[in-house]
Amino acid sequence: MTIDAMIEATIGNEGGYSNHPADTGGETMWGITERVARRNGYAGPMAKLPRSEAVRIYREEYAVRPGFAAVANIAPRVGAELFDTGVNMGPAFPSLWLQELLNALNDGGRHYADIAEDGAIGPRTLAALRAYLGRRGDEGEAVMLKALNCLQGARYVALARGRAANEAFLYGWLRSRVAL
Repeated sequence: MTIDAMIEATIGNEGGYSNHPADTGGETMWGITERVARRNGYAGPMAKLPRSEAVRIYREEYAVRPGFAAVANIAPRVGAELFDTGVNMGPAFPSLWLQELLNALNDGGRHYADIAEDGAIGPRTLAALRAYLGRRGDEGEAVMLKALNCLQGARYVALARGRAANEAFLYGWLRSRVAL
């Protein structure tokens, strides 16, 4: 899956302008929060954020910088899942989950060495992913997707339990973001 395909799929999920009173992210357009837009140099009104600017921000903030594009080069479906989850809840959680799962699925270090669980996807994480897929193949990618979605769903439930206002979003998050 290409970065462009990942971006197109996610923009389709995110839609246009939103400013839900219960959303701590505030104003968003194309799934880009005002905070992220400003950090990336956009100074205009959020409701007018050009789609092309959102694509540029998606590419840098949610594909290249966290390493999800590199993951997609090895495991396209996993890369796309990490990217989409990163857009929805920030890249830190899915980055860390990938590392935790790679360590948990290495059969006690017999398949490949444990890696640091620091949320930084770099050469060691990518090598572990290659080793995991070399051992498990396409089925392993499917299992990794299930595991990532389980952790994502659990995170959404925790967000709703920790802040009652998030219950307004829980059903939609589970419906449109978590797929098994």
